[in-house]
This record gives sequence, structure tokens and C-alpha cells, in this order.
Amino acid sequence: MLLKEIINILENWCPLNSAEEFDNVGLLVGNSNEIITKAIITIDTTEEVVDEAIKNDCNLIITFHPIIFDGLKNITEQTYVERIVFKAIQNNINIYAIHTNLDNNPRGVNYKICQKLEMNNTKFLISKVEGTFGMGMVGELNKELSEIEFFNFLKSKMNIKNIKHSPFIGKNIKKVAVLGGSGSFAIENAIAEKADCYLTSDLKYHDYFKADNKILLADIGHYESEQFTKELILEFLNEKIPKFACIISKSNTNPVNYF
Repeated sequence: MLLKEIINILENWCPLNSAEEFDNVGLLVGNSNEIITKAIITIDTTEEVVDEAIKNDCNLIITFHPIIFDGLKNITEQTYVERIVFKAIQNNINIYAIHTNLDNNPRGVNYKICQKLEMNNTKFLISKVEGTFGMGMVGELNKELSEIEFFNFLKSKMNIKNIKHSPFIGKNIKKVAVLGGSGSFAIENAIAEKADCYLTSDLKYHDYFKADNKILLADIGHYESEQFTKELILEFLNEKIPKFACIISKSNTNPVNYF
């Protein structure tokens, strides 16, 4: 199958113009006229993932986080980005990024989180383009839970061991706002939606004060909040092009470790 055919399918699902302005989505490395024999899906493109692609005869990496954000002046293997791009080119591996255009999709990253938490009545947290796309989601749990019960439920459903959070306020959790990845900018939106808890990541020290006893903030980690995105992309491709060979990377690309 030609790469441009795969790209058309992905971009009909997640148009490039629905990505955030800062982002760098689309074909980052490769030739759209190349025949793709097999693809591998990953959260991040690391050297380990490129090696995995080589080992599994994959000539397309579909990555959630773009490996190239800033312009490259050289490809000399001096930085990890240069090494990865160089190795991909050496081995005729194409790299395609689908990032905030998948975040903003109505059945994208945040919808997947809502599914994991078995939430109902979901809608965008921050709606864009007449509700066609948007950032984050807000919805309701199947049943009201205490803060401790909700965190235990959250750990189980999201397969996590650690939650950084603002002070407990003794309020039961029913309405939950979610935004995978860095979401400090939407704390006020979650409060405005009268969410009991806001689930996101990358909150800084002073962000926790913004809870102001109005909401419970839960930071579960950047990678952890987006970990099921690989499943999401695979499910879509299996539905649209079931005969296309596509696998999920087994590499854990989370750069954050816990001791």
C-alpha cells in the first residue's frame, strides 16, 4: 500500500489543520509514494523503536509525539533527534506524526481516557470549530465515588502506581474532566464546568494552588495519560484497512522513571 494512501486515511480522520499551531504533524521523514509493507505504532520515536521497526521489517513508524519539533540544521548524529532521523533514513523507514490533531479529535486521545474510566455524557472541555474538534473532555462516572475510591479506581483503570494531586476537599467524585498530556492551561475550564476532579499531567508546583478547594487536581504523568493512544490508532487502522500489517511497539518510551 502506498504511504500517501495511508496518509489520506489518517488525515481524513485527523486533519492536519485541527492540530495546534505549535505542533509538527504529518509526514516527517520519508516519501509519500513509497510502498509500505508494515507499520509500527509508538508514543515516541526513540532509537529503540527504530531498531524495533528494523527487526520487525516495518518501513513506517506512526508516532504520537513528533520526533522533529524544531528545525534541523544538521543531521550529524550529534543529538538523539539527529541520530534517530539518520537511522530511519539509512534504513528506509518513514516517520509519520499524529499528535494534537488526534488530541483534538472527538474520538481521540481524551475520548479513549473516558472509555477507560467508563464515563458517560462526554463532551469537549474546550470546544473548537463549532464543536467539531476540541481539547480535553468532561463527563460523568457510572457512580459517585469518594476521593479515595476514585483514585483506587483511577489507578486500576489507567494502570498507574502514582498520582500527584491537590489537597483532598472531602467531596465525592462524579463529574470528571480529562486532558491527556500537559493540561495546566485548562484548570480554570475544568472548574467552570463544575468538574469534581480534573485528570491531566505535567502540573507545576503553583498549579496546585489553582484548585482553590473547588476541584481535585490529579496528575497521573504525561506518558501514563496517553499510553492507550497506541491502541486507539491500531483500532482505527484495523477498522479502515484490516488487511494492512500494523503492530504496536513493545518499547516503553516513557523517559520518566520512579524509584
